[in-house]
Amino acid sequence: MVIRENTPVLVSEMSDIEETRNEKYKRDVSYDAAFRWLSHGWRDLWTQPIPSLIYGVTVFVASLIFLVYMYDTGRDYFLFPALAGFMIVGPLVAAGLYLKSRSIENGQHVTLRSMMLVQPLAGAQVFFTGMVLTMLMLLWMRAAVLVYALFFGVRPFPGLDHVATMLIMTPVGWAMLVVGSLIGSLFAGFAFAISVFSIPMLLDHKVDAMTAMGVSMAIVWNNLRPMLLWGAIVLALFLICVATGLIGLIVIFPWLGHSTWHAYKEMR
Repeated sequence: MVIRENTPVLVSEMSDIEETRNEKYKRDVSYDAAFRWLSHGWRDLWTQPIPSLIYGVTVFVASLIFLVYMYDTGRDYFLFPALAGFMIVGPLVAAGLYLKSRSIENGQHVTLRSMMLVQPLAGAQVFFTGMVLTMLMLLWMRAAVLVYALFFGVRPFPGLDHVATMLIMTPVGWAMLVVGSLIGSLFAGFAFAISVFSIPMLLDHKVDAMTAMGVSMAIVWNNLRPMLLWGAIVLALFLICVATGLIGLIVIFPWLGHSTWHAYKEMR
């Protein structure tokens, strides 16, 4: 009896997965599409703006608490890798913003509570994707420590007051910056490819995490030029957030979250 009762649900879920796998996603989207996504995202941000801005404030406060905690506990050597790692897990954190953009498209009213308590159609599959992204971030942070040790040996971190001089004023520092940036770009590129469309897809479809991540990578590969521009824009806006002491996250993070949803919808 249990098998018979569950079979229609299982068949329905398998049908959704096959439909997602076989769905024809766009190829060779125009190079300037990224600016169109930003425009649509900006419109969503200021449509019922209070939930989006509170969302941004929440991300800002949580990030600030995390960085202050690391500094106060003597883990300041993790600060720079942690800032880079934020870009890896960012698409997962923005799930509530995708929900708001979808609700606006459907003419529905959105509340902050629904944005904070997102219920993806894929259910627990989104947590598997989140685990993969978290593991990538932790692996990158560990790799950053190893890169530091390879160039400067096993010695204490000199502190934030002296690290800039050590990196910029010495040949070894420049070499570490180059190698560290190359390794970091590999982590960031892979995380970007598997997450930029998979998280919105898991919110929008009943599909397994591996399929969503695979489809996301395929979309990025088949639209490489506009996606490279999109990645550069995301990086530039994130650097603005860092330059403003993360205060920029209050507006920029929800703006990018809404824009990402429109990028996903245009690719379908």
